[in-house]
Amino acid sequence: MPRKPQKTDSDQAKMNKSSEKNASHKSIQTYWDALSHNERVRVICGLVLWTVTFLVSVSVISFFLTGKEDASLVELIHTERLSQMPSFHNWLGLPGAVVSRAIIDGCFGLFSILFLVMGTVYGLKIINPKVNVHGLKLFFCSAFLMLWGAIACGFVQLFVGEELYFRLGGAFGNWVATLGTNYMHAFCMGVLIVMTLVIFLIIADKHFVEKVQYMWQRMICSLHRRKQDESVAVQGEPDDNQGAITIKLDVTGNRDTPEANTDENKTAEGVTIEIVGNDQPETPETKNNEVTPEPEVEPQNPVLDITTPTKETIQGEAIHEPVEDMGPYDPRKDLENYQFPPLSLLKVYDNETAPVIDPEEQQANANRIVQTLRNYDVEIESIKATVGPTVTLYEVVPKAGTRISKIQSLENDIMLSLSAIGIRIIAPMPGKGTVGIEVPNEKPQVVSMHSVIASKRFQEESKMKLPVAIGRTITNEVFTFDLAKTPHLLVAGATGQGKSVGLNAIIASLIYKKHPAELKFVLVDPKMVEFSIYKPLIRHYMAAMPDQEDRDIIITDCQKVINTLNSLVIEMEDRYSLLADANCRNLEDYNDKFNSRHLNPTKDVENVVTHKILHHKFMPYLVIVIDEYGDFIMQAGKEVERPIQRIAQKARAVGMHMILATQRPDVKIVTGTIKANIPTRIAFRTQSVVDSRTVLDAKGADQLIGKGDMLYSGGGNLTRIQCAFIDTPEVEALVEHVSQQQHFLEPYQLPEYVPEGQEDTVQPGSVDTKRLDPMFADVARYVVSKQEGSTSRLQRAFEIGYNRAGKLSDQLEAVGIVGPNKGPKGRDVLIQDLESLEQLLQQYGCN
Repeated sequence: MPRKPQKTDSDQAKMNKSSEKNASHKSIQTYWDALSHNERVRVICGLVLWTVTFLVSVSVISFFLTGKEDASLVELIHTERLSQMPSFHNWLGLPGAVVSRAIIDGCFGLFSILFLVMGTVYGLKIINPKVNVHGLKLFFCSAFLMLWGAIACGFVQLFVGEELYFRLGGAFGNWVATLGTNYMHAFCMGVLIVMTLVIFLIIADKHFVEKVQYMWQRMICSLHRRKQDESVAVQGEPDDNQGAITIKLDVTGNRDTPEANTDENKTAEGVTIEIVGNDQPETPETKNNEVTPEPEVEPQNPVLDITTPTKETIQGEAIHEPVEDMGPYDPRKDLENYQFPPLSLLKVYDNETAPVIDPEEQQANANRIVQTLRNYDVEIESIKATVGPTVTLYEVVPKAGTRISKIQSLENDIMLSLSAIGIRIIAPMPGKGTVGIEVPNEKPQVVSMHSVIASKRFQEESKMKLPVAIGRTITNEVFTFDLAKTPHLLVAGATGQGKSVGLNAIIASLIYKKHPAELKFVLVDPKMVEFSIYKPLIRHYMAAMPDQEDRDIIITDCQKVINTLNSLVIEMEDRYSLLADANCRNLEDYNDKFNSRHLNPTKDVENVVTHKILHHKFMPYLVIVIDEYGDFIMQAGKEVERPIQRIAQKARAVGMHMILATQRPDVKIVTGTIKANIPTRIAFRTQSVVDSRTVLDAKGADQLIGKGDMLYSGGGNLTRIQCAFIDTPEVEALVEHVSQQQHFLEPYQLPEYVPEGQEDTVQPGSVDTKRLDPMFADVARYVVSKQEGSTSRLQRAFEIGYNRAGKLSDQLEAVGIVGPNKGPKGRDVLIQDLESLEQLLQQYGCN
């Protein structure tokens, strides 16, 4: 057995030295953070910077007035003793003369004044960090202007050749200008200087080009007006009717030239509309009798003055259009490198795009149907077969005078003659004058998930908000529906009939079509094995409550289901509050308005029920999938049914859609309220006709053949579909691909729900310090330095969700940093200085 390598003394010394270095660095960082958040330190630093800037400004101003007399004296500083030097004329004496000459003549010339501008602005920024000044942008713009201005001034002085007591571009500008003119022509040097400034202005100001275009158009228009005024002055005063313009529009499409307004202009070919505009004031005479120009007088065409309109408010202030500045908001921007799953992850079956037709089988079945009907004195005129993946539809046209109810009563006799598992008679076929008889195929065909996802109908679908490709109909067409318009779905069927596969097909369809930023799932699985495969998608497609562990992202416990459903109800109410504030009726309109940047994400929106402060944001669709919800109904009854009913009744408009699945479709599970609010239902094979009627309000589900054979009820019609088959390895491959993609830092956060009786306020010292938020220390320093304990302020400052910000506020209250919540007024900060805060943080082990 190999021996474990032992650490030498030198290795131990290196480790000790490294740990000491890290500790020292950490202590310096902590000290620096404490100083930067100390208001007194900031004021002192700002005042020092202002004082230095003021003194230098005085010396520079004096330099322009007395610098010429001091120029020769400054040169004698190194050769003469200070005691023998004559007095300087600069207002600050010798230091002012030296400093001002070094800044102006020794650096960047006249543009060195920008140093003083930066000193003044940065001093203000240090004292009051709330000042809306972008420090980095100010630095780079000032630096460029100093460099460019020094070169331009040096070039001008070099070109003009005028001698001054200082260099206009300073030492730097004079050096660059001299170097440039030695290697190129002065004209080229001037062009480069001008173009460099233009490029800088284009980069610094997004609207620079628009402003130049606007000024150019104004100049052209002014020149046109000047020419027009000159022509009017030469021609004299215009006639009374010279300002009248008559434009004739013919409905037939003919456009006539301006001419007199007479009744003869009304032709039989079309209606002529005349638009008369006269610059002369309206009088009673002209109101009753219009004045028209003489036919021989040709009116002058006025010069068209086109001015680019500017958007203004009623008060005259320019309207701010954020879309023009930043462009529309893209919800996919955070995960812009996300790659949708490829079709190669799904299994391809033989003949998956077309059913296998056996003419002998279809002909034999048709003969048996005809013979059975004749045995009971039912004659038919024709019969037609449509072959589907698992079922063939035979459409018969009975002779006149045949009662359809007689054909329906022969369902069992036809089943016996065909030796079929189950047949379904549709009498009559909707929209047709036929009776349909659905007969299972002897060799059913597998409808693969690949065939429906790769279909042109699904791939090119763009109108549906939540498109779902569920399978193929009897006519072998891919069947799709929009879950957003459903708006909720009830899935029922006996055990082993394909219900779980159908749910996986729905989830897979949505993952193939929707980006993680646009869709979130809440998966509930009491059996703990159906949805566990989707756990790796926690930071892509999952929504979770605060403090929910990653391993519990698939909800299995009944009490957690109750809490999650009530949390979803709170989420629904929060979304309605945001929609109401935005004057939107549904989630699509709201997100469009947010993406066009017509909603302010920093605006406080209060939920009138909970008094919680919300902020506008892009809201993804929420799809809640509850497998075997009947188990939860049996365990908790109304505690589960009540929030389900509220979500089913109201959640459609805010983009929340629920899918309920059960294998026990009795009236205790599928209640009247559930059915009333979930009109769209899917029924796999049921055990009895009673269960079929409970789910679909019609029989037929009991005659399905199983293995994905289902009936879809939506819009008042029943459609028989063979559900697409997606196997476990395919789901695993799909999940593996998505889990390897770029993801969010945490799941989509649902609101916190506190059960009744557990609303006790947080008491100081009751928080487990081992579970404090990782951002707790930084948030505490921020709150104390700003003396503001608002939860919404924490959201904006640290760019976190409301739930996490609320949790941090509770922890701050628990350790005694802030007081209790006062609603919209926020919380009182109980600690006034950072020194006391650091002592408190050390007690709780926070550095």
